[in-house]
Amino acid sequence: MVHLSQGLFRLSNWKHISNPVTANLGKSQADISSALLRLLQNGDFKLEFGHHQGRTSSVWHGGTATIVQSPGDEVWGIVWKMNASNLSSLDKQEGVEDGIYVPIEVNVHTEAGKVLTCRSYQMKDYVCGPPSPQYKKVICMGAKQNGLPTDYQKKLEAIETNNYTGTLPIMEEIEAAIKAKKINSA
Repeated sequence: MVHLSQGLFRLSNWKHISNPVTANLGKSQADISSALLRLLQNGDFKLEFGHHQGRTSSVWHGGTATIVQSPGDEVWGIVWKMNASNLSSLDKQEGVEDGIYVPIEVNVHTEAGKVLTCRSYQMKDYVCGPPSPQYKKVICMGAKQNGLPTDYQKKLEAIETNNYTGTLPIMEEIEAAIKAKKINSA
């Protein structure tokens, strides 16, 4: 098994994996168990947004998330467990094949004091740039859904965006999935 930690985290899986992105909203990739954590690796990390090689994401129309070392900062998220056999699929989803992100190992400290070595993803060759309001919304929704600390959620809500106002097909998919989940659980 592999642990994946995703700090602001996207829904992921079993090696320990950590990737700050979406603390995503429907556990679509696998049946997963989770633990609240703080992300650290030979120093502290912070969440940043950027454009790989200066190119804006065609999916999100703004910067996308990455983590960078930053003493004194922290990124909160969820540890997801997944089968190691699924790593190549996850790498593809995260843009490793395209050279956008690179897998890294980080030490994650759980609230229970346990230290897990986790796989995370870090953007390569990026230029800082704000996320779209829609991308920020997904991150904030994931943080809330996963019960991340209130102070951290407020920090996420304060992230400035690029004010993109166009439509995003991925947001329509996410909103439809949320609506379907509400209908199914009613």
